[in-house]
Amino acid sequence: MYNIEDINLGNSIFYYLLKNKEIDEDKSPEYFRNYCEREEIMNLVKLQGESFNCKIEKYGSSIYIIPNEDNEFLGYSKRELKKELCKSNATDKDYYLSQFVILTILVEFYGSQGRSSKSRDSLKGGELLNIISDRLKEACEREDIEGLEADSGIAYENIYEKWQALKSSDTKTTAKTTKEGFIHTILTFLENQNLIHYIVNDDMIMTSSKLDNFMDFNILNRSNYERVIYALGGYDNE
Repeated sequence: MYNIEDINLGNSIFYYLLKNKEIDEDKSPEYFRNYCEREEIMNLVKLQGESFNCKIEKYGSSIYIIPNEDNEFLGYSKRELKKELCKSNATDKDYYLSQFVILTILVEFYGSQGRSSKSRDSLKGGELLNIISDRLKEACEREDIEGLEADSGIAYENIYEKWQALKSSDTKTTAKTTKEGFIHTILTFLENQNLIHYIVNDDMIMTSSKLDNFMDFNILNRSNYERVIYALGGYDNE
């Protein structure tokens, strides 16, 4: 049985999570302390999360609300993501290219075997363009030789074709019909989700503490990392 004060506090914490996506120990010390130190409050908030088809998890000094994969109310559907990340007449191939770009960013930043999985602090946008081109080309070659598509379910040739169809620009552009604009749109979206810091003037990408926590505690256990590496073409000794 819960008293009315506990129920109200649990509701307030859950509402704060819905609104802000996380509770930081420094920014919201009272909510953080009550959630961590009072089991009844934690249980109330977690139960509310289950009702909304999501999980409430504490990673380090932050508490997050994490929608389940099929949660299109708090998360994004494929259709919504395609609209956000791709041009107006986008096909599934455009969408899969956008997901390949995001996976490549994750692999570039994470993969260390040390205390943290993070392996670098920053990445230039121009460098990312070259990495994507190289890895798609390598994956296509591997697909031809080893039948990689049959194992991974990914048709790299189709994705590479879409990437090559995008124009290249020597100037800064946000047009989704260019490689630079396509990447810019994805990076801006990730920044709006508080997953990266994208410094446009310096063409610099850095990860947020939120993404670092997700990768270390939730997403990047070793088995998941191996699946991502294999999906990107499989790289020996990495």
